[in-house]
Amino acid sequence: MKLIKLTAFIFIFSIAAFAQGSISGKVTYGDGTALHEASVQIVQSRQSTRTDENGDFRFSEVPAGRYTILVHLEGFADATQIATVTSGANATLDFQLQISSLKEQVTVTASGTEQSVFDSFQSVNSVGSTRITERASTSLGEVLEAETGVAKRSFGPGSARPVIRGFDGDRVLVLQDGVRTGSVGSQSADHGEPVDPLGAERIEVVKGPGTLLYGSNAIGGVVNVIGNDENEAHEGFRGFATVIGGTADRQAAFAGGVEYGYKKFVFRGNVGAQRTGDYQTPLGRVPNSAARSNSESFGAGYYGDKTYINGSYAFDLRRYGVPYAALFEGGEEPPERGELPAVDEEIDLRVRSHKFRVNGGFRELSNSFISAMQYSLDYTNYRHKEIERADGIDEVGTIFDNKTFSYRTLFEQKKYGKLTGRFGFEGFNRDYEVNGAEQLITGMVKHNAFSAFGLEELNFERVKFQFGGRVENNRYDPENTDLLARSFTAFSGGAGINVGLWEGGAFIVNYTHSNRAPALEELYNNGPHIGNVTFEIGNENLSRETANGIDFSLRHQSTKFRVSGDVYYYRINNFVFLAPQDEDSDGEVDIEDGLPVARYSQSDASYFGAELSADASFNKYIGGFISLDMVRAKLINDNIDLPRIPPARARVGLDFRYKNLSVRPEAVFAAEQDNVFPLETRTAGYGIVNVAASYTLGRQHFAHIFTVNAYNLTDKLYRNHLSFIKDLVPEIGRGVRFGYTIRFF
Repeated sequence: MKLIKLTAFIFIFSIAAFAQGSISGKVTYGDGTALHEASVQIVQSRQSTRTDENGDFRFSEVPAGRYTILVHLEGFADATQIATVTSGANATLDFQLQISSLKEQVTVTASGTEQSVFDSFQSVNSVGSTRITERASTSLGEVLEAETGVAKRSFGPGSARPVIRGFDGDRVLVLQDGVRTGSVGSQSADHGEPVDPLGAERIEVVKGPGTLLYGSNAIGGVVNVIGNDENEAHEGFRGFATVIGGTADRQAAFAGGVEYGYKKFVFRGNVGAQRTGDYQTPLGRVPNSAARSNSESFGAGYYGDKTYINGSYAFDLRRYGVPYAALFEGGEEPPERGELPAVDEEIDLRVRSHKFRVNGGFRELSNSFISAMQYSLDYTNYRHKEIERADGIDEVGTIFDNKTFSYRTLFEQKKYGKLTGRFGFEGFNRDYEVNGAEQLITGMVKHNAFSAFGLEELNFERVKFQFGGRVENNRYDPENTDLLARSFTAFSGGAGINVGLWEGGAFIVNYTHSNRAPALEELYNNGPHIGNVTFEIGNENLSRETANGIDFSLRHQSTKFRVSGDVYYYRINNFVFLAPQDEDSDGEVDIEDGLPVARYSQSDASYFGAELSADASFNKYIGGFISLDMVRAKLINDNIDLPRIPPARARVGLDFRYKNLSVRPEAVFAAEQDNVFPLETRTAGYGIVNVAASYTLGRQHFAHIFTVNAYNLTDKLYRNHLSFIKDLVPEIGRGVRFGYTIRFF
């Protein structure tokens, strides 16, 4: 009997082993140079490995099936191929990484797992490190404004923040490696995000509601700044160093990072510094528009076969000017357009952020239901001081303190037939306090949030379904007993279908139902707020916003052509906005402390928009690209346009390539924006011309990347409709930015 059992076991084991195969291949550069330490991943199973000294990689014991293989090495275009594994056979794939106008883009933000942007249900922009270097700035808004569907809100360049499909403030969630930045950047136009874009490997923008995975205030979209999303060990050193120089704002910047791997341990360190002066416009230099920032981060981790854990500390210190903010303090009449007068008093923001973080996880679990688990703990201590400077003397006006503890756990399900998915829980505890001249809230306010969520996908090859839900509670407890404590619990859900119409073509429909709890500032602010150029009155009786939206997307991707078109519509009930007040009914907006009085109110609103982006490779040497976006947003009942909605825009250009060189001239057009909110002025349309170029020199262990970006070549005077000081200050004039990056691996 024992012999029979042993024979049966050997027979079954042999069949199981024979039902498996392997995948191997080589990764090289365009000139045939083997690339060492390139990351190679099987997307479906999330197995990953790295190329050796000869550029070779191999996966063993791969079950028979069809797999997407993704290759990534920073500084090069990502590449994907399909591998078909048959029983007992080896599938061979060779990858040649090179410069191309049609670069594969990867996202981990849209669905919580790594996938190509093309395969994502949601519309995603992924901006790589080379593009970030070309657009180098101290603020996220400046870096991302060239992306389709993304604009920038600003009160000067140091505070620029992304606006997604017309959504701003608390409706756009900014993450750093998947965790909230812990700042107060959402609440005011003069508050930026304490993030150094130059230290990022890439920045991902998820357009449309990201509420299922990231929280109720992601109703407009998510920006995720990714510094390092790898959880694998490597041997030896790898890293990068970048230097930047610019003319129109006298820019100088440096960013660098190094990793050292020893067996299963990895040690990391990053530093960065940027300086810009007052920027030049066709009218002259803008006083007090300079900015500077310094950042450092250090960490270490253990990466085993089935478990990993790492810890890090990050520090960010920055100071930037808020141009002409002092003009609004005393209710002074602003100068006429066409003037850039000197100022007697200036207002700066000095920002300091300490961030402590622990990440960890388990993979290839033997549990019959869970295949992997990851968790993160983050504590952020954020403070900024608003500094008033007159006669060369600094005086602290207002201090904002924001302390946040965040936690998140995500479980990956094992594939069960056609079903895959992930679920988890997350929350944060926030202590927020303002002291000083602009004390909008008296006393500390505690904000506690907790949520549970899930996102599932059914894959029938040509047709895929995605569905999920999230339950979230937000509670606000003011220390001041005169203020009302509030608690909001709500459900958000969504479903989508992805239909493969032809080889490389897909039609995607997403429906989302999402709820947003009012922001702390919308409930309790009361006082003059220079950053929003209003005397704000909060509303403790606000209800939660409820949004229902539908998004249609048609995509095509091939080796020569890639296009994506989106049309979307969102209806938001109980939309929160600042409504101008006229208490004495004299037909004029009330003025308090020299500022128009506005109260947080609610009404139903709608957002309708469309986007188109296309890239083409006409031949070996010439490619082209075009992007279009427009959005119309209004209060439905009153038929009033919402404030600071981006105008219709177009971007069209060519990509000339020769070996390792890419030169990309482009023209950018914006239509006149005359759909304006009360108190808002129209903004004229414009057209500007830019030229960007990059040259990559690849070696087995090094990549040298040179970039040049010449912007606004005709020195056009134009204004950003989303700038709070657009009637005073135009955008930057003609200039050139130079960059050099070396990456070693």
